[in-house]
Amino acid sequence: MTAREVAERFTRDVHRIVIGQDETVRLAFIALVLGGHLLIEGVPGTAKTLLARTIARLIGGTFKRIQFTPDLMPSDITGTSVYEISTTAFRIKEGPIFANVVLADEVNRAPAKAQAALLEAMEEKQVTLEGEAHPLPRPFIVLATQNPVEYEGTYPLPEAELDRFLFKAIVRYPATGEEREILRAHDKGQPAAQVNTLEPFPAGTLDECAAEVERVTVEDSVLDYVVRIVEESRKSQDLILGASPRAGVHLLRAAKTAAAIEGRDFVTPDDVKSLAIPTLRHRVVLRAEAEIEGLDADAVCRRVLTRLDVPR
Repeated sequence: MTAREVAERFTRDVHRIVIGQDETVRLAFIALVLGGHLLIEGVPGTAKTLLARTIARLIGGTFKRIQFTPDLMPSDITGTSVYEISTTAFRIKEGPIFANVVLADEVNRAPAKAQAALLEAMEEKQVTLEGEAHPLPRPFIVLATQNPVEYEGTYPLPEAELDRFLFKAIVRYPATGEEREILRAHDKGQPAAQVNTLEPFPAGTLDECAAEVERVTVEDSVLDYVVRIVEESRKSQDLILGASPRAGVHLLRAAKTAAAIEGRDFVTPDDVKSLAIPTLRHRVVLRAEAEIEGLDADAVCRRVLTRLDVPR
């Protein structure tokens, strides 16, 4: 199957279980293809866990959920070594990070030491236990959630950790029609029970999509557009911290994937522009003056984009 066909089936199957959340579903698929990770911000009860379970089912992989709490230890995530009396030797007991889809629920509720346990896993796709590197299963994706309202007792994610997320998706309340569909779906039974009825993709499907993305070409004008977006964010008077070099790499690769999903072998400026805000919103830090003005990261990113001419 082509990347376009896979994306269409992925979206269709996810929406059999999860109603609405079109942007989050699209970003999740792009992250899957690129081997990236997704930070999801939304109020409780918006089917974030259900989305993660559905993705795991579709890729034929394992799913693990980690509830982040203030007393969470790094070993609760990565695992530890256990002494076995029967063999008089130590054995590595793998933690929940050893799964294809890992849901880090309320990731900002754990202190820095626990959050740091995710960094190696997310970037290197491995975990070091007792001085030895243990590779994580492929594909591997972290879906981390955080509550946008309740900040009491939370630990803001450090910039180094935020920068490792390919996208940040904002999950808002459903529209009236979608809310009605949600109620009707629950009236007919639990949607979570329907996850196992989905047919997983054939083995190697995501690798084929990734290979197709690599064949997508990028003209110099589009490449320069990505560079100008990143540079303009660093010059913005509204920001203390602009986009990192990794942000530019992620934006370019995401745009290539978006082009492949549309059935094209070349990137357009619109591919870049459509993914700029989800790629940048969690990497920039606003000045106090911008916050007083009532701006948020999305508004500042839109200001950055409007200051730039789109190549034609």
